Amino acid sequence: MTATVSDFYYGAVTPVAAYLMACLGAALGLRCTTRSLRRPQHRARWLAMGAVSIGCGIWTMHFIAMIGFSVQGALVNYDTTKTLLSLLVAIVVVAIGVFLVGYRGGSPLNLGVAGAVTGLGVAAMHYLGMAAIQTNGTLHYDPLTVVLSVVIAVGAATAALWAAVSIHALWASLGASLVMGVAVTGMHYTGMAAVSVHLTHQAASAQSSADLVAFLLVMLAGPLVVLLVAAVIVMFDPDMMLGDDEPSAQMPAPAPLFGGDSVFPAPQPAQQPQTRTSW
Repeated sequence: MTATVSDFYYGAVTPVAAYLMACLGAALGLRCTTRSLRRPQHRARWLAMGAVSIGCGIWTMHFIAMIGFSVQGALVNYDTTKTLLSLLVAIVVVAIGVFLVGYRGGSPLNLGVAGAVTGLGVAAMHYLGMAAIQTNGTLHYDPLTVVLSVVIAVGAATAALWAAVSIHALWASLGASLVMGVAVTGMHYTGMAAVSVHLTHQAASAQSSADLVAFLLVMLAGPLVVLLVAAVIVMFDPDMMLGDDEPSAQMPAPAPLFGGDSVFPAPQPAQQPQTRTSW
């Protein structure tokens, strides 16, 4: 028997909260990437924080949205190991993309490779998180909608990586994070539109709201703390309010990947002041 599935068990609360988390992770990731351009001596540290921020933001978005997922006539629970593994996947794949563009530049080919790897990884995180669902039924997916969600994930990841190396002004990066939040959240709900549940037997009750929300809030506590710490670090950084975040002039230009141009400009030799003797 095919059950009635809803992604909005609590109305607009979960999609709005999920969208805000996606925006927060994207905004922190963009600002951390900007710091890596300004502080080449700490580039790896800032890129790592940016990757963790974006990864935690995407994962938090996913599971806040999943609080609103319900199956009529079935209990919904989550496997802890798969849930935590999906968080690790999100952080690792975002880190691969961020470090590729952070060290090798924003050439079209490099962005395409990094965006594809990151987008496929984000999609894997989503469906691994779905695989963690435990219910008295089996989940089925519409193949075309799944493909569409993967395409959206790759497009969103590529756009995010492009923004990370191309947009450095504060307000521009905040605007970009709002757009990225739409793309990431849209990918999630597109993937959820592919889901149908076939019940194997009838449960005694429907959604176990208290237990499910309690479990997911415990799972979300760690990533939320990480995002909070990252936000504090970024906000209290001395360059936070600078409107023009250009890369440091002394930063070495890394070798381009696949012959592409590096995102970091080559250092220009300092001009020697001209002196004139007055007689």
